[in-house]
Amino acid sequence: MREIYRYRDLILALVARELKVRYRRSTIGFLWTMLQPLLMMGVYQLVFSHLFRFPIADYAIYALAGILFWNFFSQSIVSSMNSLRGNAQLLQKLPVPKAVFPLATVLSGVLNLLFALVPMLLILLFTRHTLHLSLLFLPVAILLAALFTLGAGLLLSPLAVFFHDVVELIGVLLTLLMYLTPLFYRMQDLPEKVRWVVRFNPVRSILEVFRDPIYYAKVPPLSHLAVCLTIALVALAVGAYAFKRSSDRIPFYV
Repeated sequence: MREIYRYRDLILALVARELKVRYRRSTIGFLWTMLQPLLMMGVYQLVFSHLFRFPIADYAIYALAGILFWNFFSQSIVSSMNSLRGNAQLLQKLPVPKAVFPLATVLSGVLNLLFALVPMLLILLFTRHTLHLSLLFLPVAILLAALFTLGAGLLLSPLAVFFHDVVELIGVLLTLLMYLTPLFYRMQDLPEKVRWVVRFNPVRSILEVFRDPIYYAKVPPLSHLAVCLTIALVALAVGAYAFKRSSDRIPFYV
């Protein structure tokens, strides 16, 4: 961590470059960060609230909270896997810690998430006419999500260097994981015989910590927070350990 802190200026430069590259050819630029979740919310509202008639009050807010979390998680994972090959010239020429590249990717994802929260807060303001104090817990929820995502990114990014097909495989697995995570449905709406699959999904636990202050206007229970903190720290520790074990070989494969 001390070594990574020494390269904080490089990390900030990588975050800025990541944001510029993402919206370089877009007409409305970073506004897509706010517009895309709103469009997806409209699709979910039409399909699951009106056509399938899920019995969820304020469904738009429920779905939008899930979409914001999932966009951050999935996009950060995919970008982390591409970050090492995308910075091959720096890796081969400069003695920088390899972990700064997945880290910068996750940090840029956090910034995108913060931008995307703006329309969410406006919707809360205009639909519920109040912003609950539980929203002050959101920075903690975002930190837990970032630690968990960084751990997953550190674990998967070397694999994407050694085996290029891993990126495509993880893309398919992320789609499966999306349907196993209650983004647009509630766990209690599932049949009892399949509910256990969602219950033991670690992404579901992190999502609920993020959604509770937004949709339910409450701070998650301490027991749930303890579980999520454990999940996030274990993911980070496993990812950091795996990344450190393989980091010396990365420059020979990029």
